[in-house]
Amino acid sequence: MQKRKLGRSGIDVAPLALGGNVFGWTADEARSFAVLDGFVDAGFNLIDTADVYSVWAPGHKGGESETVIGSWLKRRGGRDKVVIATKVGMQMAPDRKGLAKDYILRSVEDSLKRLQTDYIDLYQSHRDDPDAPMEERFEAYAQLVKQGKVRAIGASNYDAARLKTALETSARLGAPRYETLQPHYNLCERALFEGPLQDLCVAEQIGVIGYYSLASGFLSGKYRADGDLGQSVRGAGVKKYLNPRGFGILKALDDVAAPVGATPAQVALAWTMARPAIAAPIVSATSTQQLADILKAVDVKLDAAAIARLDTASAPQAAAA
Repeated sequence: MQKRKLGRSGIDVAPLALGGNVFGWTADEARSFAVLDGFVDAGFNLIDTADVYSVWAPGHKGGESETVIGSWLKRRGGRDKVVIATKVGMQMAPDRKGLAKDYILRSVEDSLKRLQTDYIDLYQSHRDDPDAPMEERFEAYAQLVKQGKVRAIGASNYDAARLKTALETSARLGAPRYETLQPHYNLCERALFEGPLQDLCVAEQIGVIGYYSLASGFLSGKYRADGDLGQSVRGAGVKKYLNPRGFGILKALDDVAAPVGATPAQVALAWTMARPAIAAPIVSATSTQQLADILKAVDVKLDAAAIARLDTASAPQAAAA
């Protein structure tokens, strides 16, 4: 399997990343361990999580996903065989959020403890923090890289203007720069990334690891009517795609998938992996069966006609149709 670069970090990853948002939430520890084992045994290595996962679930306080991954790492070993990415900045509690220097330095210690590791491969700003001077986050990250607690840093949910400012700030300070960007990106959600933000990532060689790569499961094709929304806890987030444009995207996925013997999900991921600047789309799975289906996406080859068909059906301007 051909690896891809995470920006200029020197870190190589397989072309699909495993999202850890479900670990300790909709996937208990045993199922999470099975999915993690299956992912790594299949030759993949990038596992993405965040300190805030899964604070939204009743009775949770955040850190559940990192804790599951840490327990798995301790049991399995082979820390150097995986690339662990986590994030800081989203609200864990009213007094635990943002990208102030002291908060980053406190939060990384909590993440390291939960992950049961001495270092984080990719530490990401989960969202921009306009209330904290941008210099502070890079001073904190520079300190962590120098201490060996973090190998590389990345950003999530930044727009083009703020990412450009961030790159200029780190360069001015002589600090590590954001090597990756994690935007909301898939066939249904193209306008958020394509354009100035994508152009900046290409120009600066920033590796893109988009989230919601299957649009909360919509691109798997299992949600085609309101009656399908009760199939999972993510169903409510899919309702917005049940419109002419969404149905047109599903039709294009069906048309492209049939001749190549693939599933709609595999085709959707293959399309994303073929886009400019993409290092590894992030996908989550709650079972080994679901995981096995998803991972086959790396073997799906789309010709120019198939890509054009998907491009046309999912064109951002079609959203108003």
